[in-house]
Amino acid sequence: MTNWEAVIGIETHVELQTRSKMFCGCEVNFSADPNTTVCPVCLALPGALPVPNEEAIEGILKIGAALDCELVESSLFHRKNYFYPDLPKNYQISQYDVPLCVDGHIDIDVDGEEARVGITRVHMEEDTGKSLHGSDTGRIHDADHSLLDFNRSGVPLVEIVSEPDIRSPEQARAYAAELQRVVRALGVSDVRLEEGSVRFDANISVRPAGQAEFGTRTEVKNMNSLRSLQRAIAYEIQRQIGVIEGNGEIVQETRHWNEDSGATSSMRSKEESEDYRYFQEPDLVPLHVDGEWRDRVFAGLPELPSARRKRIVAAGVEPQAAATLVEAGDLADLFDHAVSLGADRKQIANWLTGEVVAHLRRNEVALADTGLSAAHLNELGSLVGEGALSSTAAKEVLGHVLSGEGSPREVAAARDLTQISDQTALDAEVDAVLAANPDVVERLRSGDMKPIGFVVGQVMKATRGKADPKLVSELVRSKTQGD
Repeated sequence: MTNWEAVIGIETHVELQTRSKMFCGCEVNFSADPNTTVCPVCLALPGALPVPNEEAIEGILKIGAALDCELVESSLFHRKNYFYPDLPKNYQISQYDVPLCVDGHIDIDVDGEEARVGITRVHMEEDTGKSLHGSDTGRIHDADHSLLDFNRSGVPLVEIVSEPDIRSPEQARAYAAELQRVVRALGVSDVRLEEGSVRFDANISVRPAGQAEFGTRTEVKNMNSLRSLQRAIAYEIQRQIGVIEGNGEIVQETRHWNEDSGATSSMRSKEESEDYRYFQEPDLVPLHVDGEWRDRVFAGLPELPSARRKRIVAAGVEPQAAATLVEAGDLADLFDHAVSLGADRKQIANWLTGEVVAHLRRNEVALADTGLSAAHLNELGSLVGEGALSSTAAKEVLGHVLSGEGSPREVAAARDLTQISDQTALDAEVDAVLAANPDVVERLRSGDMKPIGFVVGQVMKATRGKADPKLVSELVRSKTQGD
């Protein structure tokens, strides 16, 4: 039986979060009424001339640098000719044989196994408009009419093309997720998959394991979630294996992923570059990025997710907790700020990835909406360190801080959660529990320390969880071992 190997490459389209479009001054506003953020340039009216968006160019330079690409000093824009109803020019201004960024890579981790995926190119282009199909499902197959909204036409779009280095659906998902984290960290896009800010096309083929030659590939278009990407690739791999083992032949084509049916279906034969009749855009001069411009852009690059995870782990935080912090971005920012104030790294990481994440998910709110600050976390840690709050009470206090009830000290005082750390105040409580349990006292005096947890638990119950368990344990040992 043949052992098959998948060969996968991914093309990722990222809409940049600029104030204006790629080649005109129209506002980028996805909530605007249809066809209200358009002009002669993005509608391709006769005589309109494009002008490149400097902010967008800097965005792609940041992406290229983050992916360790070689940055090309002089590049060209081309016309990519094809017809879609939502493409007003009947061509797309894009980059062809001289892109801005080439030969990069991104490192991924799947279940502890690291892999490097090469980046062939990162190039600049413009987005198309949007077709709205008049049906309950929103799909063209069920529609009796379609409407066109050109607000998105001309929005800056970066295409990131990977090498065919991916070998499984799981690796594909890890690659796409890490790429999303990198772009989010750069601040050049909101990378909201559900809103189409990031879209994936996957090129997939299979071959017998060990064979150098690639099989015939198919392209699955326009997936806008990590789940869809993984499922579509998994389906397509099995479909191709089934076709080949059934003595069929794989056809090079573009296929559509149906999330509901969990299957791909044929859309059209796969185009090659010559089908697009590329030629240099006559209305744009070559794009030149000099060293001064490049250095200025690079100086503003943030710490990238992989480096941030490694730094947080090196500080003593568990890898999974570090990954959760960095995944959210704002949690990692809050973590770093709290640590800079002197807070304990492990303690802060545990609170952020535990109680804080649970609160955000349960209440469906963003971290910024809670008002939680680094000063709050540092203060909470200080209260625990002083013995004023137990670890259990600290979690309760944190929950009320997240709900907007005030600072940790204010919440602890208002809700009477301050821990009893005064020996005199706890003496009577310990004596009462020991007096009520003479058999436990005998076991403790004989050297059996197992019942000490029972005594501590009873004192905690009597004080409504406010007693300092460490001090209670010390008192129990003193009273039973000191005679």
